[in-house]
Amino acid sequence: MLRLNSISLFQFKNYTNKVFNFSKNVIGICGKNGVGKTNILDAIHYLCFTKSYFSTTDTVNVHQGSKGFRLEGRLTKDDVEETATCILRENNKKEFLINGNAYEKFSQHIGRYPCVVIAPDDAVLITGGSEERRGFLDSLLSQLNPEYLQKLIQYNRILQQRNSLLKSAAETGRLDEALLQILTEQLIVPGNYIFEQRSQFLVSFLPKVKRLYTEIAQKEENLSILYDSRLLETSFEELLSATQSKDRMLQRTTAGVHRDDIILQLNQQPFKNIASQGQRKSLLFALKLTELQVITQEKKVTPFLLLDDVFEKLDEERISNLLQKVCMENDGQVFITDTNHERLIKHLETLNADFDLISL
Repeated sequence: MLRLNSISLFQFKNYTNKVFNFSKNVIGICGKNGVGKTNILDAIHYLCFTKSYFSTTDTVNVHQGSKGFRLEGRLTKDDVEETATCILRENNKKEFLINGNAYEKFSQHIGRYPCVVIAPDDAVLITGGSEERRGFLDSLLSQLNPEYLQKLIQYNRILQQRNSLLKSAAETGRLDEALLQILTEQLIVPGNYIFEQRSQFLVSFLPKVKRLYTEIAQKEENLSILYDSRLLETSFEELLSATQSKDRMLQRTTAGVHRDDIILQLNQQPFKNIASQGQRKSLLFALKLTELQVITQEKKVTPFLLLDDVFEKLDEERISNLLQKVCMENDGQVFITDTNHERLIKHLETLNADFDLISL
């Protein structure tokens, strides 16, 4: 069992110093836009991933006029009380501690408190480029498998070095062939591991997404979800050898697991081109709720589920179906933000959900 009992926000976004206590499975957070609903969810995300879900730099999350921030959560994990603390110092150095003990590497924390987020901007998972879907897959596998995260970090570091070498060679007219060969060989081991883990995982994951999409949409549709990787057809070693001339010309590594994608199709056409807004939301929920199910099964603990303004432009029936799945068929802690106080209360009361409401 995983529970967040309270969280304190000091100099974080629009909060100077605020403590929120959570005693129920379902926590509704209501208020107008701009009052700080999403900021509470982002603070929870920090406790789970050591970073923001909504911004790439920590400094933008510091309260205006302040220097640094501190987030502290009191949690219960497997009936044991823990305190997680994230501190951004005045010099922009970040620290993350469990019960007062700091991590040497933040990556060691990933997976300790599993978490799934559904937010409005997640629509890019469906409509955006391949990097969005790779990011989703990498985040999921990193929560399940610490070795996957380490291999991903290793791969990205070597990839960056290889790309820098190719760019430098184009600028200077001189290429260190021996170093290029070393970096190419070093890229293969983590690359093969990432490919194997992705391909094995997606064999069972993608059919589950399709089934859940049908449940949410409440009708059968011709949906196709496929893993797309050139490593399905040839070895990584052969691929890198075949693309070496192209890499030199374009000054970057043009083939590898950093180019993989998950292809989404409806009636054998690109999903994003023909799907309605309701179909896009249904597929997004199917992806995220399958992630929730898989993490629960694999880790034997239900992740936190953070729902940020997901009810906008959803009809009442879809809202009811979604809340039934996330609040009643799920024993994990759910945090839901909504601008419509009455709507959220009405739906949760109709479901007989055990909930707390925070009004901002």
